[in-house]
Amino acid sequence: MSPLAWVSSLKVKLGLLVAASVVVAALVATLGRATGVPPWLSVPVTILLALAVTQLLAVGMISPLREMTAAARRMATGDYAVRVTETSTDEVGELARTFNTMARDLATVDGQRRALVANVSHELRTPLTALCAVLENLADGVGPRDPASLRAALDQAERLGGLVEDLLDLARVDAGKAPLTPEPVRVRPLLEEAVAEARVLGRDVAYDVSVEPGDLVVRADPARLRQLAANLLDNASRHSPSGGTVSVLAVQHGERYRLEVHDEGPGVAATDRDRVFEPFGTLSAADGGGGGTGLGLTIARWVTDLHGGTIGFVDPDPGRTGGRVRADLPLAPPDRPVPSVPAEEVPVRAAPAASGAHPAGLEPVAARSLLDDVFGRFWPDRGVGPRLGVLLGAVATGILASILLPERQLGLGTFLVLLAAGGVVLLASRHRDATFTRACAALCVALAATTLVRAAEWIVVLCLLGGAVLCVCGVTRARSFPGFVLSGLAWPLAGLRGLPWLGRTLAVLTGLGQGAALLRTVVWSTLGLLVFGALFASADALLAEWADALLPDITVDVLVLRAFLAVAVGGAVLAAAYLALDPPRVERGGDRPRPVGRRFEWLAPVAVVNAVFAALLAAQATVAFGGHDYLRRTTGLTYAEYVHQGFGQLTVATALTLLVIWAAARKAPRTTAADRAWLRGSLGLLCLQTLVVVASALHRMHVYQEAYGFTRLRLLVDVFEGWLGLLVLAVVAAGVTLRGGWLPRFALVSGVVALLGLAALNPDAWIAERNLDRYAETGRVDWTYLRSLSADAVPALGDLPADVRHCALPQPRVRSDLDSSDWLEWNLGRARADEILDRVAATPPRGCVDS
Repeated sequence: MSPLAWVSSLKVKLGLLVAASVVVAALVATLGRATGVPPWLSVPVTILLALAVTQLLAVGMISPLREMTAAARRMATGDYAVRVTETSTDEVGELARTFNTMARDLATVDGQRRALVANVSHELRTPLTALCAVLENLADGVGPRDPASLRAALDQAERLGGLVEDLLDLARVDAGKAPLTPEPVRVRPLLEEAVAEARVLGRDVAYDVSVEPGDLVVRADPARLRQLAANLLDNASRHSPSGGTVSVLAVQHGERYRLEVHDEGPGVAATDRDRVFEPFGTLSAADGGGGGTGLGLTIARWVTDLHGGTIGFVDPDPGRTGGRVRADLPLAPPDRPVPSVPAEEVPVRAAPAASGAHPAGLEPVAARSLLDDVFGRFWPDRGVGPRLGVLLGAVATGILASILLPERQLGLGTFLVLLAAGGVVLLASRHRDATFTRACAALCVALAATTLVRAAEWIVVLCLLGGAVLCVCGVTRARSFPGFVLSGLAWPLAGLRGLPWLGRTLAVLTGLGQGAALLRTVVWSTLGLLVFGALFASADALLAEWADALLPDITVDVLVLRAFLAVAVGGAVLAAAYLALDPPRVERGGDRPRPVGRRFEWLAPVAVVNAVFAALLAAQATVAFGGHDYLRRTTGLTYAEYVHQGFGQLTVATALTLLVIWAAARKAPRTTAADRAWLRGSLGLLCLQTLVVVASALHRMHVYQEAYGFTRLRLLVDVFEGWLGLLVLAVVAAGVTLRGGWLPRFALVSGVVALLGLAALNPDAWIAERNLDRYAETGRVDWTYLRSLSADAVPALGDLPADVRHCALPQPRVRSDLDSSDWLEWNLGRARADEILDRVAATPPRGCVDS
């Protein structure tokens, strides 16, 4: 049910929806700005809450439209027993009600059509059988070829003609609107004619006709009344034993008369007496089973209804057995008969009695979700069942983050939050038993552990970003570079794609009407904890100390920050968990792309790139053999300036070369040995030249660092260039077999391992050591940069001579960040630095000149 179901205008609903979303977004953004929440946290939380409000208010607004689309598809296949949910009073709700009315009308028409076909088949069978029997006797010479036999055949043929002419009237009978032409009818002759027709069927039964008074005359439609008698006699003779007797009685009672047909069969059980008059209704085993199409008694009831009478099975007379059917009819039908067709006789389901309700046995059509149309084949909803544990785990992780993270540095608390988040995602993953997924999980734990080991936030943040990429690729089992990109994009989109699953899970959480009880329980429990906890804490000083140690800071600013963190972390974990539960199709699969038709189409661009690489290598060889003097005379640059000028370009060229190799390998044909030889030769040459360029780039960076010092960026670029060189070597290995499906995952895992290796190297300490070595050799050093390094560098700086130690070590303001007794901030790098700084006097950096 939509919260805006009470609004009777769709335009007003949309206006309220937009207004509510804007107000919520403005309030949340204002609150975050006023309390100092950083924009990187407040912006996504604001968007998330605005979308949540929009989704909450929009529930049910257009669901009838989606249901109508699905229902129309089912009706096109002949299924008219579909209904849409009527949840509102606006234009969409009115359209839903109109659609349901149309569906009911179409179902009625379809039921009448089916009943007409069955009625025609049933009514034509009896005279056709009789006619065939007479003609067969005449053809075989069994019966005499006299006028009486021919007359009997003619009577059956005339009856067939009458039935054909009466088909339209019979259709009106099915709809309850059949015309009735009453006239005086003598009952005995009519019953005797019906008995004569029944005898033609050749069943071994006798007929006993009794009419009281003998000259009984009623006003009725003779054709309909004969139809009633014929169907009752046919039913009785079919269920009578061989040699039995079918009794036919017509007796007048005041202004009404009663027509009874009594056979000597097994009878009709009391539980079946209403059901046998339903269309295609059959008798129970006690009755001896069916036979026939099951419409004879239905037609009998329709005829009695047309005449204003009733019909039903009654108990046989005392001392007798068998089935006894009684039709109670007026001597004259009403002037304006109103046929009543019982609801159970119409093979059409009734419409909902009230808005949003459906009768028993009639389920509303399952609507295709709007999100299914948005995401299409990329991310179909596989109908993942509710996972209450996943939802509660994500909420618990958000709460844990709001308690442990605010106003604390990266450390043990961060690691615990990351472990909790990773555990929720791994438990939710449908591929958690896969080798690749388990390997990604192990590497993610190692990356998260950098928060415990390193104090340098830049390397920790890089490791956490790498862990996020590895996590989404692990749960989606991506195998290609486009798959990695799509996996990364799918994480934020999971917050939208997972809304139907979240709704199913919340439905389980609230249970059948237990949502209010659950909410009351939480509210009263929280209130009890706050009231009695505050009283006892104020009464006992020790308990108050324990409470201060356990409870986080709950000032307004920090409380708002904690709320933002809880929403952001909990939402991110929940989105990642749904991504693991129901991963999208990030891999297209199928065969490799269609290769080009001619070899020169891919070979010519590769040859051009090879030629450019050759020219670059020739220039570098000239510099190497010509010496620095030749370089200065030719370009006016020193060697240090020369290597610095080209390093960035060489790094970009290496990355672009891998892209060229990927494109050429996809488009190059491999059908012949010559094609494969050209592919291996041209791309192999390009790889070899690229490796030389990588070596040249690393050499240039080394020369530049020796000249101008070591920094974090230069070290990071060094590692990146080395990783690119490793990928080139992997491409060479793949080119041997021309099978490179493993390359993307190798690139991903090797990149993560390179990050872990960089973190294990302790980059800030390594940078400090290299700069100190340079200082020892050249006397040049940047003390300001050394003081900006993290606590990880303190062990390398603590061994400096006392006269210059103060120039490199962190100053008191920085040292105060290390003096923390909060065990949730514990970090190995800060702990080691704190021990060293405790032994070293804090001296202001005076007389320290950068050189």
